[in-house]
Amino acid sequence: MNILQKRTAFIVMAAFLLAFVFSIVSLSHYKGEEHLFSIQESHQLKKITNGISAPDNNSRDHRLPSGNGPASPSNSGEHVTPFHNLSMDNGAGSQGANKDYETPLALYTVGFFIAAAFVYGLVKKKKWHHSIGHSRVILWSLLGTGLFIRIALIPWVGSHMDTSLFKNWASVAANHFSNFYAKSGSDYPPFYIYILFIVGKVGSLPDFQQYFSLLIKIPPILADVVTSYLLYRLARKYLASSFAYLLAIGYLFNPAILVNSTFWGQVDSLFTLLIVLAIVMITEKRIYASAVIFTAAVLMKPQAIIILPILFFELIRLKQLKHFFGIAFTAAFTAGVILLPFSAGKSPTWIINLFSSTIGEYPYASVNAYNFYSLLGANYKDSSATLLFFSYHTWGLIFIVATTIFSWLIYIKGRSFKYAALVALIQISGVFTFSSSMHERYLFPAAALALVAYIYLKDQNLLYLSLGFSISIFMNTFFVLYGDSNIQQNSTSYPFSMFATSMLNVLLVVYLVKVAWNLVQKSTVLKTA
Repeated sequence: MNILQKRTAFIVMAAFLLAFVFSIVSLSHYKGEEHLFSIQESHQLKKITNGISAPDNNSRDHRLPSGNGPASPSNSGEHVTPFHNLSMDNGAGSQGANKDYETPLALYTVGFFIAAAFVYGLVKKKKWHHSIGHSRVILWSLLGTGLFIRIALIPWVGSHMDTSLFKNWASVAANHFSNFYAKSGSDYPPFYIYILFIVGKVGSLPDFQQYFSLLIKIPPILADVVTSYLLYRLARKYLASSFAYLLAIGYLFNPAILVNSTFWGQVDSLFTLLIVLAIVMITEKRIYASAVIFTAAVLMKPQAIIILPILFFELIRLKQLKHFFGIAFTAAFTAGVILLPFSAGKSPTWIINLFSSTIGEYPYASVNAYNFYSLLGANYKDSSATLLFFSYHTWGLIFIVATTIFSWLIYIKGRSFKYAALVALIQISGVFTFSSSMHERYLFPAAALALVAYIYLKDQNLLYLSLGFSISIFMNTFFVLYGDSNIQQNSTSYPFSMFATSMLNVLLVVYLVKVAWNLVQKSTVLKTA
């Protein structure tokens, strides 16, 4: 191990130890949730749990999180904002969010993006040319640091209202797994219910009851770490080792990633991991494994359907009919395995009805998604309203078709599975920006997909796009989570944050289209030369 590697190993090991100690101290001072349900919250929760008994005032695992850090008795008994609707994707992030750490998070974000720009400048000027080499000590210390920092932060940043829904769903899943949907009233597809089942079982143990709210955030936090590891492993095959570390670190400590899993407690990190894995399986020519993962992703979040056409594009590229039948059987079998425990006594189309009811709950041009429609001032405007010749909903469908056709064209002209990640990025960003009924977190996978596309195609513009999408993802999530002073649920208010971020997303998609077209044009010239 050379001097640089030894020095790097020492630094990251020290950071790992500090993060580990910080997490132990943080958890040791955590006394559980101090806030009890208000009467209104109890009634709302009874609606969601559909018959589950009211919270026991003497049981910590049924209480709302305090949201003010470890052992904050000074806030005991404060009223927590009541639920406003029962959906996990309501776009009303400000309800229940703890604002104590809003400013530190904003300052960290500014520092992170300045540091990222500085490091990239060094790399571009070839002043960062050291090869660290493959060191398991460095890699696992980095990943461990990211993990334990997140665990240490959970008690301090508190829990969002959505965490209470996840907690109750986890409890229902642990006690009524096969009858989950009848008992919970949940609108979430089944795949994540398996995760909640495990969390619910662990959270019901006496030693873990006071940590129930913390346990809810562990699966997405672990997904952050695994995705970073996956990016590292992938980058090691195509890039210099030092740059592989930079990509993994950049993703792991990206504030757009932190705010979603650690601060909000949402599950987009796990969904993104599935999407990245599915795309990597395509690029590794393992299309049947990709079909299994894509099916799981669709049964976790319906928006995976946005990226699903890429598997179809690859099947067309392979031009073998047996693969079509094989993939169809694989997907059907995987779906059957996931759905079977929940299907007893239900109609064969129950999962379709669940998806339809969930999608139909938000008939708006935008649901706090800072996109083209929000740029036009149509946030929470009825999707049946007319924009020029068509309704917002119709325009959304037109843009979905147009985006998919362009993606197919890029895949055909690229003539390589290496364009799968780029096309996935086009799909998720194009549909988010120009389709109706989008939520603020639907763009989340774009940051990781841009990095995967860069690893395969090595175009620096994709790094710019990853940075740009990270900024827009953070801005959209941050302002919705902490409640911009001018925007509330079901409001058509038009704050500057919405205008700026919406404009940024539109410009990023236009830039992405240009980058993708230039890449396939260059590829065509090289192949015909």
